[in-house]
Amino acid sequence: MTKSLNAIAQKLMTPGKGILAADESENTIAKRFAKINLPNSLDLRRDYREMLFRSTEAMTNYISGAILTEETLEQRAADGTEFRAIMAETDVIPGIKVDRGAFPMPGDSGEKITEGLDGLRQRLERYAQLGAGFAKWRAVITINDIAPTRNNIRANAHALARYAILCQEAGIVPVVEPEVVGDGEPGNHSLERCANVTGDVLETVFKELRLSGVDLSGMLLKPNMVLSGVNSRDRPTVEDVARRTVQVLREHVPAAVPGIAFLSGGQTDEEATAHLSAMNQIDNKPWPLTFSYGRALQNVALRTWAGRRENFEPAQLAFTHRAKMNALAALGKWRPEIDKAA
Repeated sequence: MTKSLNAIAQKLMTPGKGILAADESENTIAKRFAKINLPNSLDLRRDYREMLFRSTEAMTNYISGAILTEETLEQRAADGTEFRAIMAETDVIPGIKVDRGAFPMPGDSGEKITEGLDGLRQRLERYAQLGAGFAKWRAVITINDIAPTRNNIRANAHALARYAILCQEAGIVPVVEPEVVGDGEPGNHSLERCANVTGDVLETVFKELRLSGVDLSGMLLKPNMVLSGVNSRDRPTVEDVARRTVQVLREHVPAAVPGIAFLSGGQTDEEATAHLSAMNQIDNKPWPLTFSYGRALQNVALRTWAGRRENFEPAQLAFTHRAKMNALAALGKWRPEIDKAA
């Protein structure tokens, strides 16, 4: 089992490829659709995901895995072809989001705890039968004047560890996502505050993973980058973000982890790409660094598609461009002029 889990993790971290996060819940995708005046219907959700998955050049050359929702894992394209079969044609590993969302933590700190452990063992057995090779669970760690609290960090880390060991029991690679969010209120924290909180969170998460018996060689980490708050006066350079993020990871992430796939965390498309590329230009990292982006891969494609199947081709070109730029970033080879020229 250890060998097969590691093989899946290594394939997801194929050099020059990354993970497409297409796991928006119905509520989340409703908000994305609302921005382009689209209703949140089953057919439109299907068409949108079909446009992405049938972007053959992007999926073949730049994407190693795609995180899906329960709905999408069993969904079919308009012509009746299962999405799983479409992804198999491009050798993309299907993954599944298994948490049930982040809910308010008891108390007055404005923090959240992720739920979804009840019945997870049975759900994972079914997802494995449907062909899911990996899963994802997102914990949300809030920074504000009184948060994060020790209680919240420990509770979310413990839930991540329980999820991860259940995944490995089912033969599924767990992607462990402890996200330190910087876009809430007041959002005025410095780069250094984010670095300290991120380090504390990672230290606690890996302590809980070890206590639960999780095989670190059969998992992946999906962390935030170290960023200042959206309302902060602190304005770090791309190099500052890259250097501090890699430093925190070196201090707290064991070398046994096969790879790290970053979330974009509210950054613009180009910011997420630039930061990833700068990190990959730093030498002597024990693990490869790549992307596991949702919005930062899909923004332009979503607006180009606009709910119309006749727009598939231009939307796919937009998606392919962003995927290629991030693939270059995963190799440390992205440059702003390449993006603009393309």
